[in-house]
Amino acid sequence: MALVLIVDDEPQITSKVCGVVEDMGHTVSTTTKPAEAMELLGKHSYDLVITDLSMPEITGMQILKKALEKEGTQVIIMTAFATVSSAVEAMKLGAIDYIEKPFSLDVIEFRVRRILDLQKQKSLVEHYVKVANEQSESGFVGNSPTAKKVIDLISKVAPSDTTVLLSGRSGTGKELAARMLHDLSPRKGKPFIAVNCAALPETLLESELFGHEKGAFTGADSRKRGRFELADSGTLFLDEIGEMTTSVQSKLLRVLEERKLVRVGGVDQISVNVRVVAASNRNLKAEIEHGRFREDLFFRLSVFPIEMPNLADRKEDIVPLAHYFLKKLNYPHLNLESKVSDLLESYDWPGNIRELRNVLERAVILSGGEPLSTAEFSLEIDDDPLVDSGNAGVNAREGLEMAEKQMILDALERCSGNKTEAARMLKITRRRLYSRMKVHGISP
Repeated sequence: MALVLIVDDEPQITSKVCGVVEDMGHTVSTTTKPAEAMELLGKHSYDLVITDLSMPEITGMQILKKALEKEGTQVIIMTAFATVSSAVEAMKLGAIDYIEKPFSLDVIEFRVRRILDLQKQKSLVEHYVKVANEQSESGFVGNSPTAKKVIDLISKVAPSDTTVLLSGRSGTGKELAARMLHDLSPRKGKPFIAVNCAALPETLLESELFGHEKGAFTGADSRKRGRFELADSGTLFLDEIGEMTTSVQSKLLRVLEERKLVRVGGVDQISVNVRVVAASNRNLKAEIEHGRFREDLFFRLSVFPIEMPNLADRKEDIVPLAHYFLKKLNYPHLNLESKVSDLLESYDWPGNIRELRNVLERAVILSGGEPLSTAEFSLEIDDDPLVDSGNAGVNAREGLEMAEKQMILDALERCSGNKTEAARMLKITRRRLYSRMKVHGISP
């Protein structure tokens, strides 16, 4: 929502306009004293100023000039003494609109909505141009029981505004699930804004999330709306939230609780109406135990948790996914040989859906337009777990996976991070060690 200042020496006018703008959901300040308006403009950053033209001591033209000192502020001039020359002068100075008194409340609502919508649209266009090349990994392809369970959970929670926490390893389709939550919700058609929390250092992440005012830090040459503001009325997807520092976590928690934010370098609270979907490939409960993630933020985010399955746990979906990617690559030979299908289903896919897509793209290039054969794939199938799970049940397998991960971590610690020495200690090849590290999300 926007910050709006209304200035008029007639109290009934400020009261009437204030009521209309507040009913639209915006935060409004009013004053009948032009001198006070000048002080407010010096202290605060308004998205829109609505001011009378003819006032004692300080005119609306002076307020217009003061307001436009801050980039991003729009001004509407109101007057009962409209002339062509005053309208032209106001527009030349930078006013975005000009309203004659008396006016109806409908006129005020229409003009304010149009101006603020255009202002927000400009910010959204700038954002979408920046991320134009970002694509989701796939449509949620799959008829396996595991895939159907995820789709069922998404379908049930999507119509609400409940906060969702998506967990799972890299490449399992967490952003796709977030987009599905948005597209199946009443917020469809409103902005879907994604933020990769791991891609930015703390200072930049705070600015990206909450925005900043001009001069807030070195390089802040203009006011910038943060992702929360851009996502207003829509969905904000916070990817890799486990990488966020505790300092930013604290600020995020406050915004989630109060539904208000303050831009970096600013003083004004801005109301936001956003549905938050978060995702992490880390075990956030373990991060809490190690003091790296706030427990109160975890409970705020995990109102409705969804675990995204590994591709290895939904092998029935591998061939349909392969067909999907091959079709996107405009590859004509969609019917795979049985040997190729068996090969794809035998592989562990530590990089999940993302790895499958990349492997297929490479294979298509190598095929030279001919039907795919196993020769175009270089997959290491002898990648059995270091700890044999045998016929153990689900809980037992999870315990064995944890034991294997701990074995690798212990070996790396004892070898001071030397992968060659750690592989020798575990009596496996260095390549296999890297593969199992990828499976368990251990950074190389």
